Parts: sequence; structure tokens; C-alpha cells
Amino acid sequence: MFIGRGKELNLLHDLMHRNTASLVVVKGRRRIGKSRLIEEAGKNTRMITLSGLAPTKQTTAADQKHAFARQMALQLNIPEPRSEHWDELFWHLADRTKNEKILILLDEISWMAHGDTTFLPKLKLVWDEQFKKNPHLTLVLCGSISSWIEKNILSSTGFMGRLSLNLTLEELPLKDACQLLAAHGGRFNAHETFKILAITGGVPRYLEEIQ
Repeated sequence: MFIGRGKELNLLHDLMHRNTASLVVVKGRRRIGKSRLIEEAGKNTRMITLSGLAPTKQTTAADQKHAFARQMALQLNIPEPRSEHWDELFWHLADRTKNEKILILLDEISWMAHGDTTFLPKLKLVWDEQFKKNPHLTLVLCGSISSWIEKNILSSTGFMGRLSLNLTLEELPLKDACQLLAAHGGRFNAHETFKILAITGGVPRYLEEIQ
């Protein structure tokens, strides 16, 4: 069951029904439901999700590209493409999805770009020259490090005028948080509910774990 986020879903659905490519940014703290929102928006459309690796001292830019290539091969059912350069990977992805209605989610994009300053310029280049030619494409750039997204995408001259939508997910409002608690089997009186929300806030993932 998906609860809440009606305004955000409507905005995404409106974009997806336009006859033009859309570039979307979704940001917000971890466990707030960003990926789940995109999945709900794309449940009646073909969707692929490509996620960055959580950075560690051992994680390299080459590891990020290889993980991207491997995920793309599995989800598109194709041989794993070469992964030396981001522009090659983006061109391959754009070419394989150019003739279909599709939602592409690049999840934890700051992780994906970790260690490679050419990531965003190459993404912007392939957006301009290939992705946006598919009028049925929605490309979502999603991440938990809002400051990184603000600095490198929203405030970047490279992406100026290219974004169709910028969403920041906040905690669920009280009504939706209570409904989510009840939907997961919670039977609490008003005082218990108050204490739970005082501890968890309206963070969906935490509310789902309450027993």
C-alpha cells in the first residue's frame, strides 16, 4: 500500500503524460521515501533503476561505472557494455531506450558521481544530444545529499533551463503518518501514537518498523 504524497504523484504523472522528455530532480533525507515515490509513479510504465554504490575508502570511480554497466545489462537484458567512460554508458542507455515510453531513475546520484568530476558534464551532454529526443522519456536524478544536489545540479549553469521538476520530500504530515502506522498493523491509542511520532517523525521507513 502506498500512502500520501498525492501532490508529488500528480506532478510526476502530469510530466509523464506530456509529449516531451522530462528531467526531474528528487531529493530528501534518507528513508523519506524518494525511491518508493518514483516506483509508485512508474508502476504502469516500464521503469529501470540504476543505483550508485555507497562510497567507501575502497570504492573507486571505476567501480561506480562498472556497477552502472552491470545493472543496465541486467535490466535491459543486453550484454554488459564497456564501462571506461560515463558518456559511453549514457549514450548506450539512451540508445537502448530511445523508442519506448520509459522512466529511468538514477538513484543516489552523488554516490554515482563519486570520484569523477566529468560525470555531470557528460550526463548533461548526452541529455542534450540524445535522451531528450525521446518524447516519452522521464529521467529522474535522485539523492539523499541535498547540499550536493543544490550545488552541482540546481545551481549549475550546465543544467539551467533543463529541469522540468524539482521535488524535495519532507516528512509525512500527521494524517498520513497515522494512516501508515495503521496500515502496518499498528493498534495504538492517541497517546501512544503521539509518542511514536515524537520519536520517529513522519519518516515512512521508521513508521513501517514499529511493532
